[in-house]
Amino acid sequence: MTTNLIKKEKKETKPFRKHSYFMNRELSWMEFNDRVLDGARRPDNPLLERLNFLGITQSNVDEFFMVRVASLHKLIAAGIKSTDPSGMTPKEQLDAINKKEHKAVEKRYSTYSRSLMPLLQKNHIQILGIKDLNNDQREFVRRYFNDELYLVLTPMADDAIRPFPFIANDSLNIAIRLKDNDKGHHHYATVRVPNIFKRLVKLPDADNSFILIEDIIKEFLGKLFVGYKVEESDCFRATRDMDLDVAERDTSDFLRSVQKQLKDREHGQVVRLEVEKSMGDKLRKRLIKKIQVDKSAVYKINGPIDLTFLKKLPGAVKGHDDLRYKPFKPYINPDLELSSNIFANIRKHDYLVQHPYDTFDAVLNFIHKAAMDDKVLAIKMTLYRVSSNSPIIKYLGQAAQAGKQVTVLVEVKARFDEQNNVHWARRLEQMGCHVIYGLKGLKTHTKTTLVIRRDEDGIRRYLHLGTGNYNDVTAHFYTDMGLFTCRRDLGIDATNLFNMLSGYSNPPYFRLLKISPDHIREFINQKLDQTIATAKAGRKAEVHMKMNSLSDPEIIAKLYEASAAGVKIHLIIRGICCLRTDIPKISDNIEVHSIVGRLLEHSRIYYFNNDGAEEIYLSSADMMKRNLNRRVETLFPVLQPDLKQRAISIFDKMWQDNVKARILHNNVYSMIDRRGKEAVNAQEYFIHEAEQKNKALKEKRKQEARTPETFDVMKKHKNDLHLGENKD
Repeated sequence: MTTNLIKKEKKETKPFRKHSYFMNRELSWMEFNDRVLDGARRPDNPLLERLNFLGITQSNVDEFFMVRVASLHKLIAAGIKSTDPSGMTPKEQLDAINKKEHKAVEKRYSTYSRSLMPLLQKNHIQILGIKDLNNDQREFVRRYFNDELYLVLTPMADDAIRPFPFIANDSLNIAIRLKDNDKGHHHYATVRVPNIFKRLVKLPDADNSFILIEDIIKEFLGKLFVGYKVEESDCFRATRDMDLDVAERDTSDFLRSVQKQLKDREHGQVVRLEVEKSMGDKLRKRLIKKIQVDKSAVYKINGPIDLTFLKKLPGAVKGHDDLRYKPFKPYINPDLELSSNIFANIRKHDYLVQHPYDTFDAVLNFIHKAAMDDKVLAIKMTLYRVSSNSPIIKYLGQAAQAGKQVTVLVEVKARFDEQNNVHWARRLEQMGCHVIYGLKGLKTHTKTTLVIRRDEDGIRRYLHLGTGNYNDVTAHFYTDMGLFTCRRDLGIDATNLFNMLSGYSNPPYFRLLKISPDHIREFINQKLDQTIATAKAGRKAEVHMKMNSLSDPEIIAKLYEASAAGVKIHLIIRGICCLRTDIPKISDNIEVHSIVGRLLEHSRIYYFNNDGAEEIYLSSADMMKRNLNRRVETLFPVLQPDLKQRAISIFDKMWQDNVKARILHNNVYSMIDRRGKEAVNAQEYFIHEAEQKNKALKEKRKQEARTPETFDVMKKHKNDLHLGENKD
């Protein structure tokens, strides 16, 4: 029966699957990165925060080449010529990416040199070149080279005897052309810029003057090549295929395979070569030949290669608080403080948190309390990405050492966190936790914590379900949502989920949780079918969705079908959006916004309104094929009426954003016209709301602090009356 339903669904959605109805996934991602770059170009953002946006843009595109562009290279090498939903072959996609990225590079470096550097100069913050240094500063860098750098640098000759050195992924290197002082012959060499030193070197005689380490090295390179003249020295950087493809067998082999591939991938194919624009043709052509990279993937950089150092600059600058975002203190519900009886409070009702406006401490407190509580019998948790010094790991270890049953699913395939997660998996095992690695062929992306506790009236399950990672660092600047509950049906579902992940279990159904692979897609399609039926009956039908990315062609086709039926669809999509809003009679009822602001929008919200019957769900999953087909994800309802309304209002406020939001029209994102409208910045609204809650809580506690005195006076007065009565 399920097969028939799937066939029927595919037949129905086929009219909405034309190539012209889809944007290419990779090009859509590049449009997103351009919106991040716009954060660096906007004068209404504080200057030091604009530098951070530019640095983030660089790190984003670096990862994009390491993974997505690398994947296209593999497809081309394998002779794959099939097309994506937009009708593009891998070769066409790669060509389009390189063409678009060459323009993006020009835009990034124009932003750096023409906009941000002059503004820094005006604020007495400088990144100086060698020629800009005064005598004292020049003497400082000379001593810095001699005392620090010279001892570490290793010149690597490139000749008939000594082959061209291996160039590590993402490393900054200097290509050098030399001339023999005696014979006049030309030679070539490479020096790697060591990453054990800070790239930004603070200069003396000024609070906020810096120089890049590669400029110091280039100035004194001659000391490494005695008897030779340095005729040319230019920086370059190679980006390699860093994707991980692990053949899973049993657990021990799997971990070893991950660790082996972490080493092997360092030697992946070069997919991008960046060279300084000043590099001569001869030296550049030599590099292209030695590194074996296509000319279309060679980028001439008019400025410092690798702008990710800009993310470090705000932290190195002294003072200038006026050039940063004003810090804010997140709110914590007193019921979720460590000093409170968290489990008793959750028994009374559910709690909805929105990070970082609601502090992530609420989640940490929940796990910490579970670890310390004698009545807690077991803790089960999934970990996808955690911080490098995670308190959660410590709490789980303490729980295991206290005799509790602790089971942790650590996803060691979380991209670029593999090494960190392998380390924590080993550490958790050493502390006595049961560590599992999920299901074969699937990444486990759900964010779920289950606590089993013996209460006075029996054993009860306490649950945290979230949209984001259990990472106490990124929780400060990622927006996510979470639910604390002890609802029986959700608890049973969570137990079945962990049994499925850790053992041999195939539950026939889940009561309230929807689990992917398969079932989240099935559920979303069912909900969309309901709204389609409602709209066709002439009644109000609405769908609101917020996610990081929308690229799954089946879900997009179903959204088109709903739009064509008259369902009003509002989508807030931060990143990739392969859906188009400019298709007559197909996407007329779909509007797409993208919010790129101070905080990274990461929460996933799915809302359905059928003639006033409102349902809202939160999820760890985006509407992408990988989330719906190849990952273990969860989607869960918000059922408590007040929390349900709060979740709806959170989406509504973000939809009203007309300051940081952009609207998609004709495949272009543009600022929302707010002429005659009040400016709404959703993130700043939630920050202000948190500050107001903190203010109210502080005032309430002041009142409570005064209350005992009032009670004492009243009690004394009452006792005096009683004494008087007795005397009478």
